[in-house]
Amino acid sequence: MAQAEIGLIGLGVMGSNLALNIAEKGNRIAVFNRTAARTKEFYEEAGDLKGQIVPCETIEEFVAAIRPPRPIIIMIQAGAAVDQQMELLRPYLEKNDIMIDAGNANFRDTMRRFDALKDSGLTFIGMGVSGGEEGARHGPSIMVGGTEDSWKRVEKVLTSIAAKYNDDPCVAWLGENGAGHFVKTIHNGIEYADMQMIAEIYGILRDGLKMSASEIAAVFGEWNKGRLESYLIEITEKVLAARDPISGNPMVDMILDKAGQKGTGKWSAIEAQNMGVPATGIEAAVAARSISSFKGEREAAETILGLPAVPALAVADRAAFIKDLESALLAGKIGAYAQGFAVMSAASKEYGWNLPMPTIAKIWRAGCIIRSQFLDAITGAFTKTPDAANLIVTPAFADMVKETDGALRRVVSAAALHGLPVPALASALGYFDSYRRGRGTANVIQAQRDFFGAHGFDRVDGADSHHGPWGSGLNG
Repeated sequence: MAQAEIGLIGLGVMGSNLALNIAEKGNRIAVFNRTAARTKEFYEEAGDLKGQIVPCETIEEFVAAIRPPRPIIIMIQAGAAVDQQMELLRPYLEKNDIMIDAGNANFRDTMRRFDALKDSGLTFIGMGVSGGEEGARHGPSIMVGGTEDSWKRVEKVLTSIAAKYNDDPCVAWLGENGAGHFVKTIHNGIEYADMQMIAEIYGILRDGLKMSASEIAAVFGEWNKGRLESYLIEITEKVLAARDPISGNPMVDMILDKAGQKGTGKWSAIEAQNMGVPATGIEAAVAARSISSFKGEREAAETILGLPAVPALAVADRAAFIKDLESALLAGKIGAYAQGFAVMSAASKEYGWNLPMPTIAKIWRAGCIIRSQFLDAITGAFTKTPDAANLIVTPAFADMVKETDGALRRVVSAAALHGLPVPALASALGYFDSYRRGRGTANVIQAQRDFFGAHGFDRVDGADSHHGPWGSGLNG
């Protein structure tokens, strides 16, 4: 029997779908699950793809079934379970075999695992996979971090299973060790911001304009025909239009307003802070999810504090205001992407990855959750101006920021005046206003720091005097 081209451990939903995708694209794959019953069940349900699948009951049998050097995808819960699975595999592996973590791993864990295998003869790939269950089955966006040699061993298989955009596969080798998982983390951070801003616009339409779920669905449906065309806008229309089969009410109105999170958004915000790169949209989105989880406290606070005593949102021209909402959402989206790419640029320098920004934008155009026509513009912007300090100063995006600035300002102002929370959209406005102001207010902060801690400062005239005439000040 011919050996498999690749192996996969972990036949949960994501692992099963990825394995079927690999088999369907003509690649022979060996599969193993901790419980042999699940392996047998998966194989029996594979139908016409059985001929491409080698089900294995033991690790020894599994490893022997794969053509050396053996690439083995580990698709299990991130964290300690991956380390444990790697230790179980190691005694059966040979020189140049490759262990591939395809879960939502913290890139620091990926770097640690990569380094731990450096002198062992084995190697490690950290592989970000975006697109959820559907993407895993029919074509995800794939972000690979590892040695170039290990990438070449899996390139054919991964290219065959990746999503395609105008026939371009949405997969790329992005650099060594943690590069792939870092890019996936920032992808998820941008996703958090994008989803939060969509929710804020929904809130203005629902609570400000008193529109029904079906009416709001129609608005998002129209927006999906224009510059906001994207997977998230598309599914927002669908979830708002859906009806609850139990109550008959709009499904969205029956869902408790407590959002979950698995950590990648928080990691994005933490790494941005570690590198001193502002990612205020991501931070606002993470904080908003956290606040949403305090459902009981929010209800108690509403009873104690009440809602702001402000007039109902009334607009003279409803259609014009909805157009402003569309432009404001586009502006916020620009801010979130600009921040995400700025964080990746800083990480690229910090870790020596040389991340290819146009390529990252390209492989996000299909398969992944944040896929949108917007990414074509980002690809073009970074291709034309690869050394741009920030996405928003590239010619195309500078024009978009100028065009949408007024709408964002009007929407955030209206929301604030009527007590409608828009933390992510407001953060985008603050980011734009801060980033483009050549003379800011940090001089006061520097003076304060020097006063209480003698931290010193630089002078605008360049004079060789770095402390103010404050006297002794305070220690702090």
